[in-house]
Amino acid sequence: MQVESELERKFCRFGDALTVKDGVEIEGYASFFGAADQGGDVVLKGAYAASLKALAVQGRQVKMLWQHDAREPIGVWDEVREDEKGLYVKGRLLESVARGREAAALIAAGALDGLSIGYRTKKALRAGEGKRHLQELELWEVSLVTFPMLPSARVGAKGDSVQSGDLAGLRSLADVLRGAAQDMKL
Repeated sequence: MQVESELERKFCRFGDALTVKDGVEIEGYASFFGAADQGGDVVLKGAYAASLKALAVQGRQVKMLWQHDAREPIGVWDEVREDEKGLYVKGRLLESVARGREAAALIAAGALDGLSIGYRTKKALRAGEGKRHLQELELWEVSLVTFPMLPSARVGAKGDSVQSGDLAGLRSLADVLRGAAQDMKL
């Protein structure tokens, strides 16, 4: 068993959809159990459980950041939980924050399509070929990022879905965001 203490990051690609409702809502998986990322790490089921429980006891939340920059929170994660698939997140980009508005526009244009977790490894086992099996992680934050490391994770639509290859759907979503921005005089 290996225990590490420095802050690490894992990336997951999203881009399927987001919805506009009292801000910009996004949801999906920031991590999938059993899937090797491009760095060879595999997160095991239950790896986040202790961390999520500790945060709840302390009345704290996992932070939503822009590109892992602690000086740039851009929204809030209203729900962060483990399920059978992985680490599910659901939250809102804050329209009152300039970077939150920028993130919404970049998502709508298809220029931003990644989620990344910031964490400390508490317990891990070395597997063959340089892979680590991550058994316990202390989750700090989930960021919106440009370059993902685990392409299989996606943000899903809350209503009508927009497939990552559906250019017409992305244009329609961009139009909705533009209209919302104009209504708010952004």
